[in-house]
Amino acid sequence: MKHITNGLGIKALLTFLTIAFFQTIILAQDGSTTSGSTTTSKSVSVTSQTNDWFSSPWLWVAAAVVFILLLVALLRGRGDGASTATRTDRVTVTKSTSGDVV
Repeated sequence: MKHITNGLGIKALLTFLTIAFFQTIILAQDGSTTSGSTTTSKSVSVTSQTNDWFSSPWLWVAAAVVFILLLVALLRGRGDGASTATRTDRVTVTKSTSGDVV
């Protein structure tokens, strides 16, 4: 059973590292994390910048941590019932013989 658990841990670690690697590549390709627009008229130059909630990297990291903790809590709750509960079923068999045995 320990071999299965260790194998799942290694798979989870490799999956996390792969996702982190791809996220680094994706963020490295992005020139800026804010979106902006510039409107120029005859005498007035207006610049407005909006910062969307999904462009914040710390928010994605926090969401990933919460998701991983949720998975760990759900998967840790599972287990074979033999280690967590004991059974106390008892069977009493009574055999009586009456008379002559042939």
